[in-house]
Amino acid sequence: MNALYVAAAAEPQNPLIPHLDELVIGLIAFVIVFGFLAKKLLPNINKVLEQRREAIEGGIEKAEEAKTEAQSVLEQYKAQLAEARHEAARLRQEATEQGATIIQEMKAEGQRQREEIVAAGHAQIEADRKAAASALRQDVGKLATDLAGKLVGESLEDTARQSRTIDRFLDELEDGASKAEAAR
Repeated sequence: MNALYVAAAAEPQNPLIPHLDELVIGLIAFVIVFGFLAKKLLPNINKVLEQRREAIEGGIEKAEEAKTEAQSVLEQYKAQLAEARHEAARLRQEATEQGATIIQEMKAEGQRQREEIVAAGHAQIEADRKAAASALRQDVGKLATDLAGKLVGESLEDTARQSRTIDRFLDELEDGASKAEAAR
């Protein structure tokens, strides 16, 4: 080895090629440091990495569970929303039907009231017509009696006979008018 040292000393040293003793010492130091790191530091690193992996996997599992639960809640919400829409549509339909029923009832009530008013009006008109006819008969009878009394020259004050004569005369007039209307 001495010869090698002497030959190496005679030649200029290449800075890229290390000395053999430096190489051996470096290799021994590397093995010691690597052994120390493998025994002491590597289990701690593996432990921390395992904890992180478990935390990440746990987080992923929790996220998946949360996603599944959120999906379930979303489906329930959609079902409730669909049910609420269906219920609202049903209530609208019922309200429409009730409205139509109420409108129809109100129309029927209005028709009934109109018919009552018309019937009451006809009855009032008929009563007024009869009252007017009665008053007219009395007035015509009195005028006819007064006129006949003036023509005859004596008073015709017998009221019973006077009423019968007037009634017969007016009945004949009404019959004649009825027959004339029927002939048209």
